[in-house]
Amino acid sequence: MSHDLYTLPSDLPEPVDDGAADHLTGLELPELELESSRGDVNVRELEVLYIYPRTGRPGEAPIRGWDETPGARGCTPHSCGFRDAYGELRALGKRVGGLSTQSLEDQIEFAERSGMPFPVISDPDRELGAALGLPTFEIQGQVLYKRLALFADRGRIVKTFYPVFPPDKNAADVLRWLRER
Repeated sequence: MSHDLYTLPSDLPEPVDDGAADHLTGLELPELELESSRGDVNVRELEVLYIYPRTGRPGEAPIRGWDETPGARGCTPHSCGFRDAYGELRALGKRVGGLSTQSLEDQIEFAERSGMPFPVISDPDRELGAALGLPTFEIQGQVLYKRLALFADRGRIVKTFYPVFPPDKNAADVLRWLRER
């Protein structure tokens, strides 16, 4: 598979719905301040929160087995989909954030390189995951979040998008759901 971070390969393996996010709808987002590319963010103040395993860096090889792991590849196109939909989401009055377990340094690098107009949040200790029971997977000794998106109304999760596939279409799915709501 190609290692172009911005393009999805045609043979990307599709994740299956393992039910690991079924419990999220109806839960309250915690009052949780985390560091982001735009300063500290309280996740409870976001309406649209998409969660992804990790973005890559240009010129760096991916984790061994990354492209073959269902749901792993596609974090950059996933994020860029939300970047490109940001104007429409803001026009609907929605606050947006992206979150992974990556370091703040990695999140800032990615946000600057990819022109993210919203906070890209760092949760290296998986605090949000512990509070909500977010689905994770392990690869090469790293525990990462599985890809999903949440919509919250006044702090309560009312819609979960999981599994997300293809990742570059998730923002469009969220927008379609919001318009139909």
